[in-house]
Amino acid sequence: MQSAGALDKTVDKEYEDEEKRFRNLEAKVEKLHKEAKGYLDAVRGMTLAQQRIAETVGHFYEEGAPQGYAGMQYKQTVDKMDEEARSELDTNFRITVLEPLGKLNAVFPEFNEVIRRRQKKMLDYDRLRSGVRKLVDKPSEDPSRLPRAESEAHAAREYYESLNSQLISEIPRLIDLRVPYLDPCFEALVKSQLRFNEDAFGKLDAIKAAFPGEAGGEKSLEGQVDGVLQQMRELTICGSH
Repeated sequence: MQSAGALDKTVDKEYEDEEKRFRNLEAKVEKLHKEAKGYLDAVRGMTLAQQRIAETVGHFYEEGAPQGYAGMQYKQTVDKMDEEARSELDTNFRITVLEPLGKLNAVFPEFNEVIRRRQKKMLDYDRLRSGVRKLVDKPSEDPSRLPRAESEAHAAREYYESLNSQLISEIPRLIDLRVPYLDPCFEALVKSQLRFNEDAFGKLDAIKAAFPGEAGGEKSLEGQVDGVLQQMRELTICGSH
């Protein structure tokens, strides 16, 4: 800790370095919490979009048509996926990922309150110390002013140094605890994604039989679409423009 020139401004490089590390951790955890919530919202948005697509596709086919049966199966499948997203993924993800991240985020305001008090007390100490210097340089006619000012500056310094030491000690401990705290959250995040995607694949894969099997796969489907599109272009209305 040192004084910066005649302004009596306290400078503590060790504390400044620790506060920068704290701000970095705070920003990263807040971003992770936000992105994790965004992931859950995106999954819910995807399952709802699938339901709307299935409902709309169903309007294109007459009852009893081969593809109409496939559309019905698809609708049942995406309805089930949406239900599981809400009842299982949503609940488990919130308990194992979002809530722990939210609790970690709740720690930062407590540190920020101590940081705010430290800053205020540091300014009080610098102001009182400047007052002591002025009285030393230009003594007052009241001999009690200097001892009183020195006592106030000493009390402010002790309070400031107590807060400063507490932060320098506990910020590194908080940072060191981030990995063992976040590891289970990260593991739960990956496992929840894996389970949801595996279940979704299994459900969608199960309705493949509803579609006519043709050799050539995607290329065959592309050719089929191109053939129908060409027939559309040959219609009189399309050919008149």
